[in-house]
Order: sequence, then C-alpha cells, then structure tokens
Amino acid sequence: MNYDVAAKKRKKDLLNNKTKIQFLEDQQNIRLIRELLQTLYTSLCTLVQRVGKSVLVGNINMWVHRMETILHWQQQLNSIQITRPAFKGMTFTDLPLCLQLNIMQRLTDGRDLVSLGQVAPELQVLSEDRLLWKKLCQYHFTDRQIRKRIILSEKGLLDWKKMYFKLIRCYPRKEQYGDTLQLCRHCHILSWKGTDHPCTANNPESCSTSLSPQDFINLFRF
Repeated sequence: MNYDVAAKKRKKDLLNNKTKIQFLEDQQNIRLIRELLQTLYTSLCTLVQRVGKSVLVGNINMWVHRMETILHWQQQLNSIQITRPAFKGMTFTDLPLCLQLNIMQRLTDGRDLVSLGQVAPELQVLSEDRLLWKKLCQYHFTDRQIRKRIILSEKGLLDWKKMYFKLIRCYPRKEQYGDTLQLCRHCHILSWKGTDHPCTANNPESCSTSLSPQDFINLFRF
C-alpha cells in the first residue's frame, strides 16, 4: 500500500493539466519536471505490473490512460528546445586575456576556479594556468607545507593544481576575513586593521597582532 500512497501523492502534484501547461509555456525547471514525471511513471508501472491490480483504486484502464498521459508529457518536454535570450553587451570572455587572468587571480577557492573553467573552452584553458594555482598554494599554505607535498607533472614541472587539492586535504586553508581585528601587545587595545590607537610604544606597528574570529573568542575564555 505504500506504493499506492506515494503514487497518489505524486499524481496529485503532477497530474494537473494547468501545471503542465505552465511549465511547457515558461520552459523553466524542465529537467526537474522530467525527473518527477519519470519517477511517477516508474511508480505507476510498479503498481500495475508488480504489486497487482488489487491495490489500485478505480478501473485499470484509468491508470493505463494516466501512464499514457505521462508518456505524452515526457515527449512534449523532450521536444522543447531552450532558446537563450539575445544578449547585447560585453561578456567575461570578451575581455582581454590579461584582464581575465587578473580577475581569476582574485578567486581564493580552487573549486571556483575549476567551475569557471567549465563555462567555456577558452576559460578552461585559462583555468589551467600554472601561475594561478601556484598563487593559490602560496596564499593558503606555508612554504614548508608546500615542500612536503610536491607533485611533479609528466614534464618534470611542479603540478600546482594537483598540489593545491592535495594540500587542502592535508592542511586547513588560510582563513579569510573582510576586516581584521588587531591586538596591541603593548597596551592591550583592540582595533581594526588600518586604524590607529594612541599607543605609547616606540614602534607600535611591531606590537600589533592580527586576530582571527577564534582568537577573539579565546580572549573571553578564563
């Protein structure tokens, strides 16, 4: 009976002609609707063929008709060709290569770099740039950590991309903050980075220590 309950629930959600027409007109979430229809069709097949007619409510021909309706909707969805709206203006790939690389260097997560490379073939080539991955490794990890996880390519060069993903599995990445709190070890005053406080030390800059959020919380622990 669980199959019957599940099938009736999906039937209530999906066997709605108004909903079907709306999706066909809007052409939105087609992949999701296709998956839901396939799940519903599979459930109905299980009810009709495997579980038996005894659990079905109503005439068997009615259930067969519903299955045929689902198949018809699937055919309509498969025949839809998504048309992308015309876009007039500059895109990321229209920028000079030096600017594209400059923007990509601002990404601090290797996963974002990989995702960006999947957008277009030309971006995929740029996302493999060794300098990008070298800077990511040097940004997040110390020289000692990098030396311990050296990986060479077939050409005998450092494979910075593989090293990056090896390093993130072995060590925590550098934490990033929009603003950084600093603690003056001389007068024990907290201040934001870039702001001054009336420190009496001869060299106030040497007395400042950056605090992470966890370091800040630790100040209140006794």
